[in-house]
Amino acid sequence: MEIQTIIQDHFSEVVEIYRQGLATGMATFQNEVPSWEEWDRTHLAFCRMAASENNKILGWVALTPVSARTVYAGVAEVSIYLAEGERGKGIGTLLLNALIGQSEANGIWTLQSGIFSENKGSIRLHEKCGFRQVGYRERIAKKNGIWKDTVLMERRSKITETD
Repeated sequence: MEIQTIIQDHFSEVVEIYRQGLATGMATFQNEVPSWEEWDRTHLAFCRMAASENNKILGWVALTPVSARTVYAGVAEVSIYLAEGERGKGIGTLLLNALIGQSEANGIWTLQSGIFSENKGSIRLHEKCGFRQVGYRERIAKKNGIWKDTVLMERRSKITETD
């Protein structure tokens, strides 16, 4: 298995894995898959990684800025998605740890994730990689007309300058 940078040529596989996440109803409030242009515009230019084996993408991870304000330039939100048949095999841990290393190398001091409270697998994955729960947002928004709660998780870098 290898970790590679996501480029436009990978997008059909990336968006298919995203579509599989949408189908679970536990991955995101979104209901539509983005175009490459939208995905490229909304994600940071660094920390776009895919795990692949035999030229097949098994999962991906990327960062979005939490704010356009300069003071939050070192804070980013994690998106991580695994192909349906690849969950529970350690690929998420591999990707998230690679993301942590690359984010710190690029000056990110805080990673955050908002995870649906019923997505226990994602919560465990984040905890395994050093994230901690910093909040619980009850009925924060609706997904297909149903109120959802989210767990807010955060990982603060121990090596990126935060003084």
